[in-house]
Amino acid sequence: MITSVIMVCASCAPALTPAAPVREAADTTASDSVAAAILQDVRELDPSILVELRYATSDNFAGAPLPGYEGNRAYLRREAAAALAAVNRELSAGGLVLKVFDAYRPVRATNAMVSWAQAAGRMDLFRDGYIASRSRHNVGVAVDVTLVERATGRELEMGTAYDTFTEAAHTANASGIAAWNRQRLVQAMARAGFVNYPREWWHFTHGTAEAPRFDMVIR
Repeated sequence: MITSVIMVCASCAPALTPAAPVREAADTTASDSVAAAILQDVRELDPSILVELRYATSDNFAGAPLPGYEGNRAYLRREAAAALAAVNRELSAGGLVLKVFDAYRPVRATNAMVSWAQAAGRMDLFRDGYIASRSRHNVGVAVDVTLVERATGRELEMGTAYDTFTEAAHTANASGIAAWNRQRLVQAMARAGFVNYPREWWHFTHGTAEAPRFDMVIR
């Protein structure tokens, strides 16, 4: 699940075999040197992937960059980054490109989000599965994405804005062109081994073997 709060068919590439489900390691964070060896900037594999990290800007629930976001670079574990690049190659054949809103997220940023929700009295966000103290983003296997027209740079209609925490953002709760676009995204991501979180049309997880959490600052 994503752990933040703001109200806000083409030719197919060969299918990739989904990896094993994530099993998080003990409640510790790996060193920055380990993170640097395991995580990869997705644009190193495909520079056409668009990156707009919302938590590196003031365009998020806090109105300011979150701790640990000091740059606009989307990192994922190497196997997840390769899978995302495969998705983007497939979509390119149909004139589309992925835009990344969030990928690897430092533990300190997740902690800040949890603190914000507690201070705001929004315990419903924990109950409803929108905020958690542990996030797949911290592991480097979760990514938040949407579809963009390559020629115009226009985001496709998805029915809600990113990080809209209402039932309207549940992947199945859309109609018309928004429903079509959500399914196009879900199916393309699934072919590369990503699983959608049904409460958030933008959120996907790629499985790995046992994975530590990271707190490396994004620069």
